[in-house]
Amino acid sequence: MIVKAIISVVAFLVLGPFVGGLLAGLDRKLSAKMQRRVGPPVLQPFYDVGKLFQKEKQTPTRFQDFYVLLFVVFIIASGVLFFMGGDLLLVIFTLTIGAAFLIIAAYSSNSPYAELGAERELLAMMAYEPMVLITVIGFYMYGGSFKVSEIMAADNMAFLPMIGIFFGWVFILTLKFRKSPFDLSMSHHAHQELVRGATTEFVGRTMGWVEISHWYENVFLLGFVFLFFANGTAWGWIIGIVVAILAYFFEVFIDNCFARMKWQFAFKSAWVVAVVLGMINLFVLYICF
Repeated sequence: MIVKAIISVVAFLVLGPFVGGLLAGLDRKLSAKMQRRVGPPVLQPFYDVGKLFQKEKQTPTRFQDFYVLLFVVFIIASGVLFFMGGDLLLVIFTLTIGAAFLIIAAYSSNSPYAELGAERELLAMMAYEPMVLITVIGFYMYGGSFKVSEIMAADNMAFLPMIGIFFGWVFILTLKFRKSPFDLSMSHHAHQELVRGATTEFVGRTMGWVEISHWYENVFLLGFVFLFFANGTAWGWIIGIVVAILAYFFEVFIDNCFARMKWQFAFKSAWVVAVVLGMINLFVLYICF
């Protein structure tokens, strides 16, 4: 068990940024096809990050890089805890702390644009956190454990008993991936931004680490999708991985079909989904399991 956990952690640390960067490249390519453009090469995200690490180091305040470092550490740590089969409550706690440090880093730059982006990032957190917590509680109510390793070893898939929570999780992934219509704090679409929200003052190596952290985070978040289908069998793994990939490209499709909406709509819709899909599903789990 310990050897398996170590292999999983090493695989995440080594392959996580590669898979995340590849997904980002496919995202750009697919988005370009939807818009009848050629688009950049699939490996363009790796080229971009490489250029960022070659730029001169600049920072508006001496504290910004420290907060970004903490953001990177906690984001990677949340993925490590997840893939080593750790406690889901500790996983989301670590993830939330990492997101908080990104907000603090944006505030510390003393830029009005970055501060506005930080406020929007905080609003996004307030919108999606209820559904995140409901998802974790749902896994506990169905499987009787918060441990990822025990959930993955269950005899049956959690998908059907937790179908409402599953669709609620897919809904908030739009917020977590920062895609339209809920890319409130920052956007990867150049035409939507005069300045880049919370990361406006991040340049060079600092921005490079933020991008790599987002790649780690995206892979980790898709791991939650996989968890709905894991049942200790090879077929569970295959179905989980396929659905996770489909979920990501569904988010890309949604991203290209909608323009950014106001934060009020994002906040209300996320809470409505959490109450309608999440809470009702928890009630069903309470009655049936």
